Amino acid sequence: MRLGMLLRNSGPAATAELIASCARAAEDLGVDDLFVLDHIAIPPDQAEGSGGRYLDPLATLAFAAAITQRIGLGTAVLVLPYRPPLITAKWVASIQELCRGRLTLGVGAGWMEAEFRAAGVARSARGRLTDETLAFLHDCFSQDVVTAHDQAFIFSPRPTRPRVLIGGQGPHVMRRVLAWGDGWMPTGGDVDALRGPIADLAAALVGQGRPAPLVVPLLGVPVEDPAAAAAQLSSLAAIGCTGVAHLARYTTVEEFSRGAAALLEARARAGLAAPK
Repeated sequence: MRLGMLLRNSGPAATAELIASCARAAEDLGVDDLFVLDHIAIPPDQAEGSGGRYLDPLATLAFAAAITQRIGLGTAVLVLPYRPPLITAKWVASIQELCRGRLTLGVGAGWMEAEFRAAGVARSARGRLTDETLAFLHDCFSQDVVTAHDQAFIFSPRPTRPRVLIGGQGPHVMRRVLAWGDGWMPTGGDVDALRGPIADLAAALVGQGRPAPLVVPLLGVPVEDPAAAAAQLSSLAAIGCTGVAHLARYTTVEEFSRGAAALLEARARAGLAAPK
């Protein structure tokens, strides 16, 4: 099971110094992945905790790529309807090239009405825009010459396509995984709620002749209770989760490191293998 930590790109604590220190600490400790969040326009009445301060997720990952060598880097999740498809594809390909293939692209359709309004995008169009962007991304990573708005162009660099995890819940999300994704990035660690959808998704992918899905839930692992943390990881692995993204809260690299070490200890206690 892969273990991921939140690389904090929100709130007053999200400074270049903290991000760099935590990225290096995670790699030194043996954490498998670092994930960043995505918000672009938080309204004042919903800014508690972050103060409305969010560093761009792709810029943050590019920064982290430059100061790490091994650790996986991912979005949890990138809201596709906010962003023009071609510019998004270029960002994603550039990060994947510069980090030498370590990127996991978690994507979603978004939910916050205020952000859609600020971005000038109709929230009602979010599903269609998400599908169109995913289709375009697949085109970009599968051929050297791509066409957009009736204009052919060279898409380069064209590294290996990142793994794509679809965030969200419901039938439309599962349809999107089957069409465009390598797996699912649900929110929450309720084993009973996840068991059925994971089994159905795995069966559908096998029916297409594809591998079992990657499943990486976003959750808070109870790392302050070693037995409970180990039990949760063991239960999630048993239903088909291939990793977790632990949404830890911290303001210092010391807090981050303690949480990361406890998460790694929980995996060992649960008898789960680290990825090779």
